[in-house]
Formats: sequence, C-alpha cells, structure tokens
Amino acid sequence: MRRRSLLLAAVPAGLVTVAGCGDGKSESSKASASPSASAPPPPKIVEGPLPAITAGTKFGEKPTVAKGPGEPSKNLAVKTVIAGSGQTIAEFDFVRADYLGQIWDTGRVFDNSYDKKRPLLLQLVQGEVIDGWRYALAGKKVGSRVQIAVPPTWGYGKSGDPRAGIKGTDTLVFVIDLIDSFNSKSSVKGKPVAQTDAALPKVATNTDGKVPKVTVPKTAPPKKLVSTYVLEGDGPELKANQAVLCQFQGLVWDSGKTFQQTYGSGRLAQFSLEQLQQAVKGLAQGLTGKKVGSRVLVVVPPELGYGNTPPSGGVVKKGATLVFTVDILAAL
Repeated sequence: MRRRSLLLAAVPAGLVTVAGCGDGKSESSKASASPSASAPPPPKIVEGPLPAITAGTKFGEKPTVAKGPGEPSKNLAVKTVIAGSGQTIAEFDFVRADYLGQIWDTGRVFDNSYDKKRPLLLQLVQGEVIDGWRYALAGKKVGSRVQIAVPPTWGYGKSGDPRAGIKGTDTLVFVIDLIDSFNSKSSVKGKPVAQTDAALPKVATNTDGKVPKVTVPKTAPPKKLVSTYVLEGDGPELKANQAVLCQFQGLVWDSGKTFQQTYGSGRLAQFSLEQLQQAVKGLAQGLTGKKVGSRVLVVVPPELGYGNTPPSGGVVKKGATLVFTVDILAAL
C-alpha cells in the first residue's frame, strides 16, 4: 500500500507545484467557518472516547493501540497524548509526521510510517488530507503526539477506501507524532559555511523567512556548474528520485534581476528533481546530494539551464547564467 495514498490526494503533475501556506498565524477558525459547498461542516471536537495506547508510548516510537472501547463518538475525538513545545501548526502549513492508522472496531492497522522509517509530509489543506487530520492538528504544537478518532464524515465518507480495507462505516483511529512544520515564513537553520570564493555570489545567512540578499560579482560567471552550501543542515542527502519542499529564488547573473522566488510570496515550492531535470538540469544536479535543512547556492551555466530557449517575456535571455539560492526544508 502506498504511503501517501491513504491521507493525501495526488499531487498535481508538473515541474513546480507551488503551494499557498500559512504565515505562522493560525487561520483554522477562518477556514472552518467557510467550508466549500462539497465539504462536510466542521466537526465538533470532543476528548473521547479513544482506545488505550498499550506499548510504544514515547514520542517517535511505533505505538500499539487497543481496539476501540464500545461505540465511537460521532464527533471528532482528539487528545494530545504528549504535549510538544515547538511551533504551533496552522491550517495550510506543511507537516512532517509519523503516524499509525487502524480501524476502531477491529484494531486492524491499515497503514503506518514507523515501519518504513520515512515520515509523511503533507499539507493541511482541504483536498490534500482527510478532514479529520485537518481539523484535529490545527493549533497543535510540533513535538506533540496526538491521538484522534475520525468518523466516516471527516474520513473517507460513505465510500470508504477499499484499497485499505476501510468501509464507509468505519471510524478510524490515528496516533500522530508531529515532527516538524513549515510555512511561508520558514527558513532552514543550518550552520553557516564560510563564503571565501570572490568569484561566486555572496548569499545572506538570515533565517527569518525573508529573502536572502544575493550579491553577484561584476565578473564573468563560472563556465561549469557550481553547487555549494551557504547554511549546512544535518538532514539526509537528497536523492535524484525525490521531490523537495523549499524556499527558493532565481536570478540572472549578468543583471542581478530576480526572475522567480517564493520568499515573501506567501507560498512554498514543491518540485520533483526528476521533472526538474527536464527544465533546469543544472538546478536538479546542484541539489542532488545536498542535505535537508541546508541553504544552497547553485550557479547554472547556460547549457544546463534554459540555454537558447528561455521563458518568453521575462528577464532571462538566451545564453544566460542563472543563480539560485534554495532553502531545502524537507524531502518527499
């Protein structure tokens, strides 16, 4: 069973999927007050009943959960089992989490991320995640373990999910460990790396979510691809078959003009390195192997960028060398 198939709708295909995000201020009340015509009304959130967690009771441990005690609530049951002290999560944020899901009546586990050793990355937005998660997690803090019981109305509805053996009448129980969250004000927090090469652009090391200033030298650009750390994180290295969630900006070497950026736009970028190979090969190559949690400077020569076919009507001209700064927030 695919990890993302249960909770998430399919991510739209394309080179760059740019997703609107929260800004660190909770917008859950506003979103709950104005659901779309096709969405169920916001649930009433209650404290229980919820089944006992009988083993794996620490944050990050795979939990063992008992069967549901009697009849489940028709409302959304939410309990903070372990209270974290990190950033408060808002609707539209991206959340990185480990989770286990099972059926209330039988206790049958239908999916979990702990065995895969690869947490889930999802956005708390309608259509990307089941409504039970969207309502239950908004307002929770990173570092928390949250247990929820989701009735069909805010789960998979009357049709259920036959792939997972979930019937349209099943209440679902989840235990969720909230590892991290990201929004449009997120920056990486890596360790600054000395920028000693005068022939390369200098990149600011601010971590306040604002666009880092790039100073391009008034010299000829390098003829080969350059990829170097500005802030070095301690996460896993990006693989060529992964996608990345990031803040980024792209500039033209000769003019210093910006042709695209997410910083300050209220949005994050989400793109596949494999698809990026088809558009800006040098950027894909420059990010492959770099650590999650890093800010990376990538200088792309024309033959690995847009070459003689740049996007029409923009500041990128034929034969342009491109300069990118990328904050690698998470890998998918």
